[in-house]
Amino acid sequence: MATYSYLRVSTTDQDTDKNKLEILKFANIKKLGNVEFIEEQISGKANYKNRQLGALLEKMKKEDVLIVPELSRIARSITQIFEVIEITKQKGVALYSLKENFSNKDDSITSTVATTIFALVAQIERDLISLRTKEALVAKKAMGIKLGRPKGKGKSKLDEHKEDILKLIELKVPKTIIAKQYNTSVVNLYRFLNYSC
Repeated sequence: MATYSYLRVSTTDQDTDKNKLEILKFANIKKLGNVEFIEEQISGKANYKNRQLGALLEKMKKEDVLIVPELSRIARSITQIFEVIEITKQKGVALYSLKENFSNKDDSITSTVATTIFALVAQIERDLISLRTKEALVAKKAMGIKLGRPKGKGKSKLDEHKEDILKLIELKVPKTIIAKQYNTSVVNLYRFLNYSC
């Protein structure tokens, strides 16, 4: 069993010493052993997968422990916070958040209600993002802005390979092989050829 603590700060002015003392005290009371601190200075808006937290979650094993001073240190998005809670539960990692007095290992009614609320709020957040996207698309359409991928010449990722592709076509190389070679679908290849020729 290994015990880790993830400490994220947004600015250099933020001091983690107080958090460290609280975490060490908590680990001592719970008899969680030595605590390895993972610290980084980065915005909470950055996806946790692209932070040290993502790498830490990947390497953690069953029975390991993760302590955070508060859930907002995990991420600014409820969806991402809930995602991390779910990952720790699936991996059998004990997650503790001191400020909220939250633990995914605690079967108490408080913890169960908290997890349910996180799931609900995460779903609402996803729905709101979807709704805002749809509303933005409707507004753009009303303004006469064309939506979707631009069509026509010069708009394909295959443009830079045009000469090579046309040579392969001349050599009667099957289009399925050409499509695979340039990491595209046969339909996209045909579309590209229609615009190019």
